[in-house]
Formats: sequence, C-alpha cells, structure tokens
Amino acid sequence: MEPRVRKSAKERKAEIIEVTLRLAGEVGPDRLTTEALAKEVGISKPGIFRHFPTKGAIWEAVGQHIGKLMQTKIALTKKKKNARPIDELRDYFVGHLRFIETTPAIPAILFSRELHAENDQLRTFFAGLIKSRHAHFSKLIAAEIKAGHFKKTIDPDDAAYLILALVQGLAMRWSLNNRSFDLPKEGQRLLELQLNGFEKTE
Repeated sequence: MEPRVRKSAKERKAEIIEVTLRLAGEVGPDRLTTEALAKEVGISKPGIFRHFPTKGAIWEAVGQHIGKLMQTKIALTKKKKNARPIDELRDYFVGHLRFIETTPAIPAILFSRELHAENDQLRTFFAGLIKSRHAHFSKLIAAEIKAGHFKKTIDPDDAAYLILALVQGLAMRWSLNNRSFDLPKEGQRLLELQLNGFEKTE
C-alpha cells in the first residue's frame, strides 16, 4: 500500500472541490454525501469539515470554482479582429456549451431545487452568473440592431433571454438524454434557427 501523500490545506481544499464537482456529475448533487466525498478524497469525514465548516460551504466553493472556470472559457472567446457582434455571440454561446459538456455536473447543480433551497448564497451566486450572461448577450444583440442587421422591433433583453433559455433547455435535454448527443453541434444548429428570426428580411 502506497503511503498517503500529505497535502497542504490549499491543495486539499482544491481537491475536495474537484472531487465534489466530479461526483456531482456522476451521482447528482442531491445524492452526494460527505461520507462518499471523504472516501473518494481519501480522508475522514471530520477531515472534510476541517477544510469546510459545512456542506453548504463546500457547494459555495464549488460555485466559485465554476464561475472561475467559466470566466476562463469567456476569455478564450473574446472578440476576434474584425468580428461582428453576432460572431462573438456565436463563439460565446458555443463556448458555453462546450464548457457544460466538459463539466457535466453543471446542469444538475444549476437545476437542483433541493440544493438551492438550502443555500441562499449559492442560489444568489448562480443568479448573478446568469444575469451577467444575459447582459453580455443583450449588449451583442443591441449592437447588431444598431448596425441594421437585426430587426429594430426586437428588444435586446428579450432576445437575450431567449438565447439563455436555449442554453438552459439544451443543457437539461442533454442531461436527461444521458449526454447522448453532441451538445455544441446541436446548440449551433438551434442557435442559427433563433438568429434567423432576428435578422432583417429587407
């Protein structure tokens, strides 16, 4: 039996967050117990609580971790030279779906009624993330309207909500279908249908 490697508090906390995120994708956040988490990490249950005082604190740390990962994805899909706002929106949208595809616990965490009912801070955090995505989509759509590419009758905020709903609906369908289809590819197909309805027909 190999000796257990002693890790710093920072390393152990990062490990607990990563394992929580992975197990949430495998068994669901509402079924994940601290016992199972401790076993997977390789420490005792009290050892988990030495790093996080409550189970809620673990989920809050997981939420912050997801936010940082998403920001990294966003940084990779920032404006390209001479790109139209619609192209940035497409890249951002697909990048978001690719992130969900590589982090399959996200739909379960976002739609966990039990988890959010018990953790106001986590619910508020994810609501802030969604608000930020909405503002970004709305800004890009408004730029396309101003440039004359989208219909002037479109409300940018309403259009942004439709695209957000598309992301959320796709994530839920992908999860319920046992992740059996190409999420980014299906997203691209449906996004184009949505964008076609925004475009000016003149």
